[in-house]
Amino acid sequence: MRVSVIGGSAVDAATTATARAVGRELGERGHDVVCGGLGGVMANVCRGVQDADGHAIGILPGDDPAAANEYVDTPIATGMGNARNVLVVLNGRATIAIDGATGTLSEVGHALDFGRPVAGLDTHDVPGVEAVATPEEAVAYVESAVAGQ
Repeated sequence: MRVSVIGGSAVDAATTATARAVGRELGERGHDVVCGGLGGVMANVCRGVQDADGHAIGILPGDDPAAANEYVDTPIATGMGNARNVLVVLNGRATIAIDGATGTLSEVGHALDFGRPVAGLDTHDVPGVEAVATPEEAVAYVESAVAGQ
């Protein structure tokens, strides 16, 4: 299945490792990643999914597909700015949020509005977001939540 991964564009070393581990776990379990296609969590989750020979889709805010991070397999230029956040979560069956600020919070809101299950790793404490402690727990949660729909 496709899983949207959202999070901060500027991250520390611990968040970098977490995002990469989430991507690797998703790729090893045969899932595609959908993200915003730029840096931070987005680049690291794409790198992780590529480490596992998975597929990364980047839905970009601008109109240039070449702006995608080097680990995106399929860049989609939208020219929509932050309005593309809706498309990021709409194109996954579930969402994993890692860290993040207001852009991530808006994506969490959209995911919940669309009825997507959301797992959260060190992110916003919002009703409807399942707080998890590890990348493995995040992937297991979204898999079981989608299977139960």
